[in-house]
Amino acid sequence: MLIAIYQVLQLVLGAVFFIMIVHIIMSWLINFNVLNVRQEFVGSIWTGLNRLLEPVYQPIRGILPDTRPLDLAPLVAFLIVIALRDIILPTAFGLR
Repeated sequence: MLIAIYQVLQLVLGAVFFIMIVHIIMSWLINFNVLNVRQEFVGSIWTGLNRLLEPVYQPIRGILPDTRPLDLAPLVAFLIVIALRDIILPTAFGLR
């Protein structure tokens, strides 16, 4: 039973990791004018990713100092997901 819970949590964290990678790469491509958010397909993906990840980033932005124009919330959230997936979760389930 514990292994099943561990695997589900690993799957969820893996999906979050992938979504965050896509969001980070898309933000770079948009900032360097490789992608145009006025295109319907790109705009809808960008809006969807922002709606998914904004609830994750917002509490982190409340803790971090304002570093405009550089947003460090995605980096911090990304590091937290990596730590949870690779260090904390396996240790908590006794797999290390």
